[in-house]
Amino acid sequence: FCPGCQALQPPAPRPDLFRLMDCDRSFRIDAQQLQRRFRSLQLAVHPDRFGQRPPEEQYYSEQHSSLINKAYQTLLNPLSRGLYLLELSGVEPAQETDCDADSAFLMEIMEINEKLAEPKNEDILEEIETLIKVKQEELTREVTAAFERDDLQEAKKLLAKMKYFSNLEDKLKAQKIPS
Repeated sequence: FCPGCQALQPPAPRPDLFRLMDCDRSFRIDAQQLQRRFRSLQLAVHPDRFGQRPPEEQYYSEQHSSLINKAYQTLLNPLSRGLYLLELSGVEPAQETDCDADSAFLMEIMEINEKLAEPKNEDILEEIETLIKVKQEELTREVTAAFERDDLQEAKKLLAKMKYFSNLEDKLKAQKIPS
């Protein structure tokens, strides 16, 4: 907001999402603090509050609201938060090929994919869902440790593995939706 006239201003071209959401630039975040900040920012700039304002301010309000949603979603999700931290550090994003050398890992992914390709069986789907959740939690702990010791290359490899599990999670969700 303009300090003089209190008019809403356009968002910065490439804002730091951590600063915007009032979080430390760290992989470890306080989800409740993030949610409180999200709500207070949305309350201040939500388009519904700018219906009676000039069109320019209405437009800025939509931009701010969209940016705040993006920041919240990016920082809330461990995978996107980790990828964003790598980006801020100038490290190329993790590619799925970053863990191709780990044949045991790739075999595990292939086995889960094969189970997902089998005819629907609720027990198997629940088993896979539990396995994916456990693996994601384990990887999140490992990524946290890698970032805390500033080992960005290790964090990048682990985030590539998280991407595989995230893709499996998406496949699983698609199977669970009744057709």
